[in-house]
Amino acid sequence: MFDWYRTGSPRERKTFWACFSGWALDSYDMQMFSFLLPTIIALWGLTKAEAGMVGTAALLSAAVGGWIAGILSDRYGRVRILIFAIIWFTFFGVVAGFAQNFTQLLIARTLQGFGFGGEWAVGAALMAEVINPKNRGRAMGFVQSGFSLGWSGAVLIITVILASFPPELAWRIAFWFGVIPALVVLYIRRHIQDSDAFVQAISSPAPKASISTVFKPQYVKLTTLSSILVIGLQAGSYVILVWIPSLLKERGVESGSLIATILIMAAGCFAGFAMTAYLADKLGRRPTLILLSLLSWVVTVTYMLIALNPLITHVMGFLVGFAAIGMYAALGPFLSELFPTHVRTTCMGFSYNVGKSLGATAITGVGLLSGQVGLAQAIGIFCLGAYAISVIALLLLPETKGISIEELDAHVPHTSFTDTPSSKTPKTA
Repeated sequence: MFDWYRTGSPRERKTFWACFSGWALDSYDMQMFSFLLPTIIALWGLTKAEAGMVGTAALLSAAVGGWIAGILSDRYGRVRILIFAIIWFTFFGVVAGFAQNFTQLLIARTLQGFGFGGEWAVGAALMAEVINPKNRGRAMGFVQSGFSLGWSGAVLIITVILASFPPELAWRIAFWFGVIPALVVLYIRRHIQDSDAFVQAISSPAPKASISTVFKPQYVKLTTLSSILVIGLQAGSYVILVWIPSLLKERGVESGSLIATILIMAAGCFAGFAMTAYLADKLGRRPTLILLSLLSWVVTVTYMLIALNPLITHVMGFLVGFAAIGMYAALGPFLSELFPTHVRTTCMGFSYNVGKSLGATAITGVGLLSGQVGLAQAIGIFCLGAYAISVIALLLLPETKGISIEELDAHVPHTSFTDTPSSKTPKTA
């Protein structure tokens, strides 16, 4: 499973650590806020609606930021945008720590969100272009495992900070502390370079990426299906992660301390990333994502049907992390291999971030439906629908295992976006 790293070139290993650390920092900063929110609500007397508004604003701005970052990355380089994204969301994280009221915090978090969105698609594209195609799934899968490191790091560090300082100061220190890991990431990224594929693409006569690129005839079908795929996956994972704790509480299950629960789920994430990365190269991208979509729904149904105790609850938490989050290890290489280099991050950024934003609406849907049929049934219905959507999109998308970046780029039309693509470019089923 780790041969790809041992046999990889120094450039491949440096790029891996640069993207891994960035994804961990992105996860850390996003998860940190959820742990600080109860403290901020208590200190400022925020309503649940106001608290939700801050979280939603960051999520929506991340979607817009991810699309913009993708366009800029295709025009000016992956490494430049990755470094700029880190500086951007770290700066506004520090600004958020100085907020004196709800409005200031809302503005700071909204601006910070623009930086979050760029990390995933741009980093995934850089990895796809640098790593050997036969190892792409495993390498990119382990990059995704940075999510579990950032997630577990957030709960440990924020717990220590909240326990060590008065609440009115602790949440501010937590925001300011983000500068330290950001400097580490910037240090790791100081010597990485853009891929040879990007250097060739930027100097080619192919049309430059723009806002309208994703709607052009060559790409609109793939971007639409990719967006639908992400909508399904994100809706399912959001529903599980947000509503399962409420279901457990409704049933009177004591799931243990917050730290233990999250660390167990984070361990499941890491194991899921590793296994998914392996299967993506062994079985293919589509079979792996279909398999884990089905497993995620089975885990959800199991929550609804079996009697739970603390031990089973932790086992189920591990499986949630393994399947519902771990499957994203195959998503990065899959989307990267659908689009040529000169528009790769533009199309990926659009598909992933639009899918993420629309998928998040399932959280509200479960809340509304639960009043009619009960929480467990609402979770099951939404997860069934979400993963059914993702499977349908997967069946309509092409398998991309082993595809060469050079092959994708060799048949790019260079005159206009309306030229007919070559028969060697990926086709939908």
